[in-house]
Amino acid sequence: MHDKAKGLDHVAIAVKDLDAAVKYYVEVLGFAPPELEEVAEQQVRTAIFGHGMGRIELICPTAADTSVAKFLEKRGEGLHHVCVEVADLDATLAELKGKGAQLIDQTPKAGAGGARIAFIHPKGAHGVLTELRQGPKPHG
Repeated sequence: MHDKAKGLDHVAIAVKDLDAAVKYYVEVLGFAPPELEEVAEQQVRTAIFGHGMGRIELICPTAADTSVAKFLEKRGEGLHHVCVEVADLDATLAELKGKGAQLIDQTPKAGAGGARIAFIHPKGAHGVLTELRQGPKPHG
């Protein structure tokens, strides 16, 4: 995967109150207002700060029985996952399966911004939930 990974796409921070978190990032930290989106398939609302690679994504669950809601209940707010942009998600997943990687998603799913995504289990990625993303170029 080393020659297929393009770099860090974003870090995702799980929050309980998206509006309060956005207000903090804008009014206290001085970020420009984010792009907001509800990702129905993932059952989250997102706020993405920045453009291009290295963005910050706030995620807030829209239902109580989701993985993000369970994360917040167990661990509280904080770093949820890192996301790596890949050139070819299907080929990357096939390669990872062949190497015995612990995947949460065997096939790509719909993600924010029209991207295709899949997750690697933290147990197989040194304790960090890792999202793989292939999608349209972020704005900017």
